[in-house]
Amino acid sequence: MIINIKGLYLNYIIEGDGDPIVILHGWGCNIDTVRPIINILNKRYKVVALDLPGFGKSSEPKEPIGSFQYAEIVKEFLKEIEVEKASFIGHSFGGKLSIIFGSKYPDVVDKILLIDSAGLIPKRGAKYYIKVYSFKFLRFIYKNLFFWIKDEKRLESFYKRFGSDDYKDSAGIMRKVFVRVVNENLKSLLKDIKASTLIIWGEKDDATPLYMAKIMESEIKDSGLVIFEGAGHYAYLDDYNKFVAVINAFL
Repeated sequence: MIINIKGLYLNYIIEGDGDPIVILHGWGCNIDTVRPIINILNKRYKVVALDLPGFGKSSEPKEPIGSFQYAEIVKEFLKEIEVEKASFIGHSFGGKLSIIFGSKYPDVVDKILLIDSAGLIPKRGAKYYIKVYSFKFLRFIYKNLFFWIKDEKRLESFYKRFGSDDYKDSAGIMRKVFVRVVNENLKSLLKDIKASTLIIWGEKDDATPLYMAKIMESEIKDSGLVIFEGAGHYAYLDDYNKFVAVINAFL
């Protein structure tokens, strides 16, 4: 189904009956990515999932927006489909939006499940800054050395070669959105979350490392952490049977 929210066309699904659960996917993903979670819940709950702006079949934002603007769009979407209060399940970027909901819109939130959630700025040592300055130097070389290639094509070639995976996979307005959201730190919001929160994390997650989960557990008052041994950034897929058991017990 398609709905117009603030001039954006959002693709969404609603499956099942019962207490509402909103599922928010990660960066670069869509409804299909969280389908395994939907299938666990749609027999007992009213499950709502949407393609966030710029992903799946939803339209891109008209200008660069940050995570708080994404959350406002989701909040307006829920109002339009008459969901007043729900539990939120968020993977990665979707977890980041769930953190915003839990801290800024507590009346809308019942429970929260964070899966390998984004929201914290990674620890950055000397290696990181060497990489950043090398990136900027190489970009300068590309812009000035390959002068016979149009500027847009020149930089696109550069980003495909040297950018991060998420950065390379983004283009146009979504690349600017990515730069904005990746530099947001929500640590100060964690203490404001009142809802019961379960944190599920892959032990070997290299996109949002495990230490981030431990920070979230220590900052969110009513929270618990379950670590999936050997799992990565998609812990719910890497150990699906365990995930089914844990999520059913929590809800």
